[in-house]
Amino acid sequence: MTGKKIPQRMCVGCREMKEKRELIRIVRTPEGETRLDATGKMSGRGAYICFSGQCLERAKKSRGLDRALNITISQEVYESLAEAMNNDCK
Repeated sequence: MTGKKIPQRMCVGCREMKEKRELIRIVRTPEGETRLDATGKMSGRGAYICFSGQCLERAKKSRGLDRALNITISQEVYESLAEAMNNDCK
């Protein structure tokens, strides 16, 4: 019996492969804006990060989000990510 394949994505903080639904998606829209994507379907270049403050700090320190999205991430985006993690928008 074969089940449905669960999509896997890599966290830019801890670099671990996890199920897509366990991660937050950050998108660089075609207009160049950076947004949190709760639906996982927003158009644009996406990067994923765990629901963990430690992974967010690692991604910030290593500039993993910047590299994944090919832009410089502003402090406001990091703050909104931290707020989303605190509110557990899962």
